[in-house]
Amino acid sequence: QVHVVESGGGSVQAGGSLRLSCVASGDSICVRLMGWYRQAPGKERVFVAGITNTGGTRYADSVKGRFTISRDGDKNTIYLQMSGLEPEDTAVYYCNADPRQDYGDSYNLLPYHCQREYWGQGAQVTVSS
Repeated sequence: QVHVVESGGGSVQAGGSLRLSCVASGDSICVRLMGWYRQAPGKERVFVAGITNTGGTRYADSVKGRFTISRDGDKNTIYLQMSGLEPEDTAVYYCNADPRQDYGDSYNLLPYHCQREYWGQGAQVTVSS
């Protein structure tokens, strides 16, 4: 079992910065890939940024150059540094912990008890114009 908890977020004016943190605790062998997703009101949850346990990163086009994801691998803790925030970034941000090595890998090759992803409860980020 893996427990995921986010912290940070809040309200900021456009152009400002915020940092989100996420800790995944529990069965660490079921946590390799971690990332951030967000869900704006009335919209679907979408990918924001991800990082592997070897430090490889990827970003959604909408946040490239403004957001930075980092990871403290020993503690399965990740951060999302958000700069140049825009009103369009307003959303609930969710942390995701995944047992796969990278996106696109199959869950089926993993130990049975690791064949799923885990989500945090979400952190609100509000950017005003």
